[in-house]
Amino acid sequence: MTTQIEERLLTRNGTIEGFFAREARRLAEACREMSERFLQGGRLLAFGRGAYATDAQHVSVEFVHPVIVGKRALPALDLSMAFEPWLHAILRPEDIVMAFGPPEGDPEVLAVLAWARSRSAMTFALPGPEGSYALHPATADPFIHQEMIEILYHTLWETVHVFLEHRELGQDVGQAEFLYPFLGQRKQETTDILEDVAASILMKAHDDTLLRTQLASEQAEQIGNATRAMHQRLSRGGKLILFGNGGSATDANDWALDCVMPPSGYRSIPAVSLSMEPANITALANDIGTEVIFLRQLIAQARLEDVAIGISTSGGSRNIVMALEEARKRGLLTVALLGYDGGEIYRRALTDFPIIVRSDYIPRIQEVQASAYHVMREALEVLGHGEA
Repeated sequence: MTTQIEERLLTRNGTIEGFFAREARRLAEACREMSERFLQGGRLLAFGRGAYATDAQHVSVEFVHPVIVGKRALPALDLSMAFEPWLHAILRPEDIVMAFGPPEGDPEVLAVLAWARSRSAMTFALPGPEGSYALHPATADPFIHQEMIEILYHTLWETVHVFLEHRELGQDVGQAEFLYPFLGQRKQETTDILEDVAASILMKAHDDTLLRTQLASEQAEQIGNATRAMHQRLSRGGKLILFGNGGSATDANDWALDCVMPPSGYRSIPAVSLSMEPANITALANDIGTEVIFLRQLIAQARLEDVAIGISTSGGSRNIVMALEEARKRGLLTVALLGYDGGEIYRRALTDFPIIVRSDYIPRIQEVQASAYHVMREALEVLGHGEA
């Protein structure tokens, strides 16, 4: 299994880098148009169905709550719950509409996107045949496709700030400067930096390749051992209990939906995401505090045979720490996807299987964590068929 996991991680690299080599210039041009629409008062309106709704959640939180300190909050909404009537009610011509779906496309989603385009909105078909930016799938594999889309919208978010600040502040890009060292001190037209921005997008995809290769080399065995242990708990009637904050919340949601609404040919696996419970989360945060939003839910949901899976880029989020502490007390198997050096969760050995993406930049951590949990989902399928 270690060899298979390593191969599956490495297989992604060529497909994803090849896609961004072809698309980087088009994405840079799309970012320039997005910046123009944001400056006109436009909003990013995103939607998808099933597991692809989590991409809409993720892109919304990235634009509203930027991870780079000092970057502006840009208006974005996830409309997945009722995307057709919602879009019909609020769409304005200056808006940006982003629709997510599987590699083969989603006809219902694309029909609504076409309506938005007819109303002069900028449209992203991810994937689809028509749009201001229309993506033609580079792979039929739904997991690799989703990972590629996540990198795409992270690069859109990173790059749109360059065009926004380039227009308003000349070359002062503030704390985003480390992302774009090619920007100098003299004001330029945005057309002059398109090639440099495209090159930076390609560099981001290559950074992922390096991190994914490192993960395959250093942690394929750990991923395999974690997956076997998870499979044993599932065989005893257990379920996966997933949780994370922000972008990691959307990854927890995606992993849970990949289990209960899997791609064609996969078996369903029992899983829940504690991040998919806004009423519980806001009630607990309001009445007690944000540190207990997963702990209290875990107490209510957990059984001895379950698996608690925390996703944290920092490895130190207090609400993740407290939930994993409780899971250990209750005898649950614990797994964590972590970034940086693993943080407090790793140092205190709060998880049976820490899987660490060793980077200090959140978007790249999340992108490679997506590869890790998708490979684990694939491995659980293989183990399940082995028992049949």
